[in-house]
Amino acid sequence: MKGLFDITSSIIGILILAPVIFLTAILVRIKLGSPVLFKQKRPGLHGKPFYVYKFRTMTNERDENGDLLPDHLRLTKFGRFLRKLSLDELPQLFNVLKGDLSLVGPRPLLMEYLDLYTPEQARRHEVKPGITGWAQVNGRNAISWEEKFDLDVWYVDNRTFWLDLKILLLTILKVFKSEGINQAQNIPMKKFTGTDGGHK
Repeated sequence: MKGLFDITSSIIGILILAPVIFLTAILVRIKLGSPVLFKQKRPGLHGKPFYVYKFRTMTNERDENGDLLPDHLRLTKFGRFLRKLSLDELPQLFNVLKGDLSLVGPRPLLMEYLDLYTPEQARRHEVKPGITGWAQVNGRNAISWEEKFDLDVWYVDNRTFWLDLKILLLTILKVFKSEGINQAQNIPMKKFTGTDGGHK
């Protein structure tokens, strides 16, 4: 049921939101230039890599050595607006249609984190990652990495179709309330560097 619901919902979502997706793409092209989409390899089900797509929210500004500036320095006012309304996430509906993502599941993080998880934290990859998840509606960037992973594993052990519907509803409410964005400046969360107690 979950797979069928994901495919059906993503098709309906893409059709309904097509004008918003098209307009957002145009604005990103005008405000930030090309490419319009941000593409990055992320771990999916059982850690299998796939490319996740988002609308760009940051510039490509670099320092004198040619290295990209820190994320919070490249995140523009326009980018913060896109993140506030979660408009940057809309291209992930195509990831759901492809089968890489589910609508609901632990968020796909960076490939470099795979070797940093404890065995318990790594259980978040026992299910397909999602556009939104239990951790996103229970704190998003306002809670610690460890708290996020605990919530992800709780979802793995307690997932039901009705829980997914609840998470989707809570996600919509939180987007409208702009809750859980990290700090007033919407600064991206610091990278995960591991948990005391050992890695895999």
